[in-house]
Amino acid sequence: MVACGALARHVHHLAERFGWPVDVHPLPPLLHNRPERIAPAVEELVVRLAGYGAVAVAYADCGTYGALDEVCARLGVARLPGAHCYDVFAGERRVRALLAEEPGTYLLTDYLAVTFERSVVAELGLDRFPELKADYFGHYRRVVWLAQDPTPHRRAAAQAAASFMDLPLVVVPVGDGGLARALAAIIPRTRSSNSASPG
Repeated sequence: MVACGALARHVHHLAERFGWPVDVHPLPPLLHNRPERIAPAVEELVVRLAGYGAVAVAYADCGTYGALDEVCARLGVARLPGAHCYDVFAGERRVRALLAEEPGTYLLTDYLAVTFERSVVAELGLDRFPELKADYFGHYRRVVWLAQDPTPHRRAAAQAAASFMDLPLVVVPVGDGGLARALAAIIPRTRSSNSASPG
């Protein structure tokens, strides 16, 4: 499984839980800050893993605007559904409803919450140029944390991210069922017939 680094830990844990014979090969999560690099990186890794005989891709479109679909179609591999990992975790309909309710919604996953300082603040240069914060976040009205595993540590991290943006935090528990079902649909059918599948 070629996996987004932000999903790799979840994919590994779900594979163990359901007995899927999957080796997880992560790509750097910060590729999301340069989405034009995702499809070429996925292609390179899928080709390198050709010896497996069966490979799948744990990415949604993730801002590639169809470039990842082109790679997957050409190489004969499946990817996760949806436009981004928010769709995978919460479901496309639920994400659309959240954004329709408040278009100025900044979405967090567990990974983004706990890595916000590095993935967002440092990557945007806000640790060096804090005066730019309003330019980046001024049009947002709330932060919605799509909580897969709402531990106190992750809740504190999500609250810290919201506080950094001077926005209220809304917690929407989603668990990992959406990701489990999406993975079950793309995991190559070479897995053993007695492997469990999510409900």
